[in-house]
Amino acid sequence: MFLVELLVVLSCILIGARIGGIGLGVMGGVGLAVLSFGFGLQPTHPPIDVLLMIMAVVAAAATMQAAGGLDFLIKIATNILRKNPRHITFVAPLVTYVFTMMAGTGHVAYSVLPVIAEVSRKSGIRPARPLGMAVIASQFAIVASPIAAAVVACVAFLEPQGITLTDVLSVTIPSTFIGLALACVIVNKLGKELKDDPEYQRRLQDPDFRREMEADLAVEDIEVTPEAKKSVGLFLFGALAVVIMGAFPTLRPAFDGEPMGMAHTIEIVMLSVGALIILTCKPDGNAISQGSVFHAGMRAIVAIFGIAWLGDTLIGGHGEMVKEAVSGLVEMAPWTFAFALFALSVMVNSQGATTAVLVPVAITLGLPPSMIIATFVAVNGYFFIPNYGPIIASIDFDRTGTTRIGKYIFNHSFMAPGLLSMVFSIACGLLITQVL
Repeated sequence: MFLVELLVVLSCILIGARIGGIGLGVMGGVGLAVLSFGFGLQPTHPPIDVLLMIMAVVAAAATMQAAGGLDFLIKIATNILRKNPRHITFVAPLVTYVFTMMAGTGHVAYSVLPVIAEVSRKSGIRPARPLGMAVIASQFAIVASPIAAAVVACVAFLEPQGITLTDVLSVTIPSTFIGLALACVIVNKLGKELKDDPEYQRRLQDPDFRREMEADLAVEDIEVTPEAKKSVGLFLFGALAVVIMGAFPTLRPAFDGEPMGMAHTIEIVMLSVGALIILTCKPDGNAISQGSVFHAGMRAIVAIFGIAWLGDTLIGGHGEMVKEAVSGLVEMAPWTFAFALFALSVMVNSQGATTAVLVPVAITLGLPPSMIIATFVAVNGYFFIPNYGPIIASIDFDRTGTTRIGKYIFNHSFMAPGLLSMVFSIACGLLITQVL
């Protein structure tokens, strides 16, 4: 029955991807109807915090765009890229990696995805390359973050064996950094150049789409106003504030002895940034909701709402079965620990939950801490099934159509960046643990 229900989920993703726009979201609703009314699965809670975080970030980014800030960023980035435009495939993942490492959540990447998409397109670079690597980097940086739930849990389980947070990070930071860098070198050559991409050329045949593209000013013609610079400063201040408060929880207000969660922190800060931009830069109110960032962000919200809820409902109805199957695999063949981490993370969409389930199993089986730490990055299997929030958002932000879900679902734009980064990171982790 689980396989039949999984087929329903995959079919909805495939049909939704073919529809485009909000198709993923509404097809997620169809899948939920089949699973709940047809198979009797109880729907789980929709990912409200994820949706609200995206809404808050999109609101701030849309106000910045209306104030001219996005054009300003594009002008700066394009001027830097002129010497070697391919640098964005390396710079974009570096930015999202640092943001996630400091904030402890990959959702901070939402704030830079629209900028990456627009800079790539205007520079003639295939946006799928930097967007794919940026999203993967935002995931992999979780195991390099000292405040991420997965890292904290891993250290807690390994502490009785003399393993400290420094021991874990001394492996995960260099291994993921090197692994991502090596993947960038290969991904930077994948796919046709933007000017030769058939989907982009097909879209250019649409007069409305072509006018939208041509309406964008050339970099040399962009007039940078003081308000544009101010809006960028406020937006970057908000992003930096989120990173700092993620790194130093004591800066957040405490309730019942616990610091305010990062979800609420991101939502409050980014909504406040949007308000400050409106009050100080006075952008056109209509331009905020009519800009490309706002439209793409709202499409992403609908898509994530349906698809993420659908996937979570499937696993919620078979959680124990999935966990037992993966745990049994590790017990029979300890060397498969990396594959078990990867498989379970694909199913539960949570690095922390994957760590909590499988690391104790590995310890019980007698796996050395070095093996556990070296393969720890495998908890980032989100990208395998394209229903992760930043993946859907990236697809919507890329107006060229190069970032997409393929005909067979699994041949999407994030599969190669994810698998390459995973293989390289684990290989580097194994080598580093041997040295240390």
